[in-house]
Amino acid sequence: MIAIIDSGGANIASVKFALERCGETAQLTADHAEIQSADRVILPGVGMAATAMRQLHQHGLVDCIRGLSQPVLGVCLGMQLLFEHSSEGDTEMLGVLAGNCRHFIATPGRSVPHMGWNRIRAIDSGERHPLLADVAEGAHVYFVHSYFAELSGDTIASCDYGESFTAIAGNGNFMGCQFHPERSGPVGEQILRNFLAL
Repeated sequence: MIAIIDSGGANIASVKFALERCGETAQLTADHAEIQSADRVILPGVGMAATAMRQLHQHGLVDCIRGLSQPVLGVCLGMQLLFEHSSEGDTEMLGVLAGNCRHFIATPGRSVPHMGWNRIRAIDSGERHPLLADVAEGAHVYFVHSYFAELSGDTIASCDYGESFTAIAGNGNFMGCQFHPERSGPVGEQILRNFLAL
């Protein structure tokens, strides 16, 4: 069973449809037992870090998520929630990935939010991460975000939007995509399939 954590995100339906295209079904839940017993867990999110963390606290899910041992994938804001801190509302987050999130600075010709297709590039760490299996270097994926995770030791792939930032992160069983794999065509579907195969 795949559990989609009910964090109040707006991308839940599209994540469920993407999983169905991969031949899987998922259960939207805030129930601790269902989340802990799931084979895979997805933490979605579209919105504000402080609001999402407040929702997780209200459901008593913070320690539940931190204690998970099965593969966990955060998507967009869901990935940011896995990091330590966000400058958005000075928010303490889950802290299972190293690093902080901050706001893009708009410049002439580069608007905020960062929205649209952009390339991702694997971080050269000597061994390609399983999430990137059969994903071409420089593949295009779809982003919509105003805040980003800085590069850190947990960065698996980066993207550039005026400065380099974390596009995919991972540490042990916790992983995340800043972009929307559910809206990133065949590349996003391959990344989801790679996650499901872990």
